[in-house]
Amino acid sequence: MIIYKQVIHMFVDELTIKLMAGPGGDGCTSFRREKYVPMGGPDGGNGGRGASIIFKVDKSLKTLIDLSYRKIIKADKGENGKGSNKYGKNAEDIIIKVPAGTTVYNAETNEVIADLTESDEEVVIARGGRGGKGNKSFATHDMPAPKFSEKGEPGEEVTVRLELKVLADVGLVGMPSVGKSTLLSIISSAKPKIAAYHFTTLSPNLGVVKLKDGSSFVMADLPGLIEGASVGVGLGHEFLRHAMRTKILAHVIDMGSSEGRNPIDDYKTIRSEIEKYNDTLKMKKEVIIANKMDLPGSQENLANFKKEFKNAQIIEISCMDNTGIDNLIETLAKELENIPEVKLYEESDFKLYKFEDEKPYSIKRDGNIWIVSGKEIETLLKMTKFEEDEGALRFARKFKGMGIEDELERLGAKPGDEVQILDYMFTFKDDEYDK
Repeated sequence: MIIYKQVIHMFVDELTIKLMAGPGGDGCTSFRREKYVPMGGPDGGNGGRGASIIFKVDKSLKTLIDLSYRKIIKADKGENGKGSNKYGKNAEDIIIKVPAGTTVYNAETNEVIADLTESDEEVVIARGGRGGKGNKSFATHDMPAPKFSEKGEPGEEVTVRLELKVLADVGLVGMPSVGKSTLLSIISSAKPKIAAYHFTTLSPNLGVVKLKDGSSFVMADLPGLIEGASVGVGLGHEFLRHAMRTKILAHVIDMGSSEGRNPIDDYKTIRSEIEKYNDTLKMKKEVIIANKMDLPGSQENLANFKKEFKNAQIIEISCMDNTGIDNLIETLAKELENIPEVKLYEESDFKLYKFEDEKPYSIKRDGNIWIVSGKEIETLLKMTKFEEDEGALRFARKFKGMGIEDELERLGAKPGDEVQILDYMFTFKDDEYDK
């Protein structure tokens, strides 16, 4: 008795990671202290920029498995500024390598951040914070000796969902054991593992099909579909997304009914799942590959199939004796010449700009506390050194200059009321800073 042992190779095509770009280094508050320079001025240097997190395409990668063990990626902080006008060093950016075909989504909003398809293409996903200014940078004619500096700007934090859709010109789809892997191994450089049981293919296999004239195209063998795949049954739902980038969907049908299934029912099942999954997938160019034409009953099944689907483009082949293979390759190559590059996302789909409300902040009341929120005021607060009096005064001026103070008064805030920004509490109209 022969015992078949199935080896499952882990294929990761979707995962979620939290990215934390590095904050900028703090600026320095310093003054020249030289023996023969009685009027030594400010000489605190700026902090360095925090490290950004960049995704870059690596053509040698085929899965996201290298990232599957990393739940959080945290970048380094920029170096703090120093006296004598010494600027802090910028932190080294983190380059995360991903396979071609990786789409990056904001996990919270589901917005597309990037769609990485070209070799060595790279995109900054989380930007490092700028370095805080040293007191030298705040020196002006009216304020020649500022006694304050900034903290570094916080780095961007975002939780992203990575989704891999394999890049192929032709996607082979079909029920289990119809011969997709065998076909791919015959006509391309791919060497998929093939065995006599269902769902042998647990991950997409890519192969390059080379033509006699020197041209080529990429074919993908996608996992077998079953009824209910579009709503998560079996393996199909996980891998239908890989058909999204293909130009042609090639349905491989077992015309010999070697598994006891009816070819017409097989095709209807596949089409139903594709149509339920996505409108884009539904409208793709379609070719029917009638496989196993060497088996008894295949000609009769094919005749019935043609009666049922009169407009279908059907190519007859047999992987067993290699008949029809050349015709299949030439037909696919000719069809590909007339199909433009697949573009899954238009520019309007990307988060290319940040929507700003009429006011760059919002105010709400919670009991006796006024809660102020907004990126600009929150960033200013994080970069302020409140232990330095002039730094605190600068924050108060900015707070008022943004119109927040006037808006609080309009809403009914009184001197002595508590104002909260993030985890910080302030007293509204505090005499110490109300200048």
